[in-house]
Amino acid sequence: MTKGWLAAAAAVLTFAGASYGQQIAPLPAVIPAPQDAPYPAGAITIDVDATDTAQGIFRVHEVVPVSGAGPITLLYPRWLPGNHSPSGPINQLAGLVVRGNGQTLTWRRDTVDVYAFHIDVPAGVTALDLTYQYVSPTASPQGRITMTREMLDLQWNAVVLYPAGYFASRIRVVPSVKLPDGWTGFTALDGGRTDGATTRYAETPLDVLVDSPMYAGRYTTRIDLDPHGPAPVHLDVVADRPDQLVMTPEQIRVHRNLVTQAYRLYGAHHYDHYDFLFSLSDRMGGNGLEHHRSSEDGVQGDYFTGWQGYSSARDLLPHEYTHSWNGKYRRPFDLWTPNYNVPMQDTLLWVYEGQTQYWGYVLAGRSGLWTRQQALDALALTAAAYGDARVGRQWRALQDTTNDPIASQRRPQPWRSWQRSEDYYSEGQLMWLDADTLIRERTHGSRSLDNFARAFFGVNNGAFNEDTYTFDDVVAALNGVMPYDWAHFLRQHLDAVNGPAPLDGITRGGYRLVFTDIRSDFQKDQEAHAKSADFTYSIGIGIGEGGAISTVQWDGPAFNVGLAVGETLVAVNGDAYSADGLRRAITAAKTGRDPLALLIKAGDQYRTVQIDYHGGLRYPHLERIRGAPDRLGQIFAPRSN
Repeated sequence: MTKGWLAAAAAVLTFAGASYGQQIAPLPAVIPAPQDAPYPAGAITIDVDATDTAQGIFRVHEVVPVSGAGPITLLYPRWLPGNHSPSGPINQLAGLVVRGNGQTLTWRRDTVDVYAFHIDVPAGVTALDLTYQYVSPTASPQGRITMTREMLDLQWNAVVLYPAGYFASRIRVVPSVKLPDGWTGFTALDGGRTDGATTRYAETPLDVLVDSPMYAGRYTTRIDLDPHGPAPVHLDVVADRPDQLVMTPEQIRVHRNLVTQAYRLYGAHHYDHYDFLFSLSDRMGGNGLEHHRSSEDGVQGDYFTGWQGYSSARDLLPHEYTHSWNGKYRRPFDLWTPNYNVPMQDTLLWVYEGQTQYWGYVLAGRSGLWTRQQALDALALTAAAYGDARVGRQWRALQDTTNDPIASQRRPQPWRSWQRSEDYYSEGQLMWLDADTLIRERTHGSRSLDNFARAFFGVNNGAFNEDTYTFDDVVAALNGVMPYDWAHFLRQHLDAVNGPAPLDGITRGGYRLVFTDIRSDFQKDQEAHAKSADFTYSIGIGIGEGGAISTVQWDGPAFNVGLAVGETLVAVNGDAYSADGLRRAITAAKTGRDPLALLIKAGDQYRTVQIDYHGGLRYPHLERIRGAPDRLGQIFAPRSN
């Protein structure tokens, strides 16, 4: 043993036993908490140049008045309403330069809250002059595409900085947008005055600005959906090509029915005008995002021109429209925040999204956007996916999935059937179906969840502030419809681990979930548009374009031979993969003894796996229970008053 080794060992022991040179880093200065007081320096002006459609760059000039010398903190919105998560695209803010009286000022990003920018305002400066860019995604791996050569989606939260220390509702903003020549823009903002290619809107609170995005495009049309109604409602359509704007009188009629049926459901409205901002595009990213007086809705370009084969997209507008009542006006108390940098809590998303998912399906059926059979087929797919196939219920409660927007940031899950992912949407929908059919059964059809919707969401006609609610408020409103132990009913659904499949509403509705070897037309349409094929209920995989394995059912046949999401199915029984070929192979295996032989590619490696499955194709359907009341039929039937 050498002296050098002994010295080194002594040094290690000494270091382990004492702190040498370790320091606790000081935290940055506390960012001012928002106060319910008007921003005293005056209205902010924000001018957005949205003409660089080739590179997807929004160029911003913002002037922020200040009250005098001293420190100020500007915030970039982080917690976005409708996203339920800290998802503000701060990484796409670029080129920030701050000036005062023509002098360039130094800004410092907060090292803990990177959405905050600290500036020391010199004496004599009355306003901060800001220039920067929002460099929107140019390829889908960077994020959702929001600008193409034919259209754009301007979300104000992506292009604004605002002063810390005030409620968003107490900060005033005067916005303007410059669009490419010949383009038309649509937004819920008021008071637009156009001069050349630039439109300036009336001064508005920051919260209303952020809640009022713009869709704009080269090829557009506008449909009045409620010509004689209590408030204007328009379908504002932007498309990749002018032929995609052509719609039939019947298509217009069922969209108008949506407004009619929503009014008959809720009995009130919470806007002075409403705009469905609707993109038909195979280039700009699809979307579904709610706002108080508008919604951002995006589907593929053949929504109208391929109407007969595109039924699967037709619940989008009913879902987002419902959010004007549920989520924007009536809002969970812990999802309302005074500005966009105060953290949200998602505990009541099973109401906000779960019941909206329920009413989205119901209104699609009642309006005629879906036929009765399409509504039943869509519900069958939901019942199958969130029934016994959602094996993650063995360890994780539905309530915990409300944390997913924050925990996973909506990243894809490799084992969704086991991990669960935002199941408060569709399993929440099944919970509300259970509640609706229970009310209908126990009141012999005299009451239903419709009564809850009118009493809870349809209050204060014409108001479009935010009216918050708690769990106890939901329970009280349900008891107002029908006395019952609703707190236990809800908590049993929400908190149960390893409980039964949530299909009581299906059964009480007069149907049972069954599987056959025939896909419904609705499922065929859905798979055709998604360029996918679903074998979840047979060999336990879903396959996307090019044979990419998109889902693997936990503990299913494919899982048990080692398949994983991200691999590619190259061949089936020696033949190149096709969806129809795999269907034929599964059908043949039902009467044979040989296993399916699948050639799998993972990166640059290939292997063959054998699945010893002989159960045939299995696709979900709802089958009527003979003699049982058809409550699902009643739920999807249009209301006459």
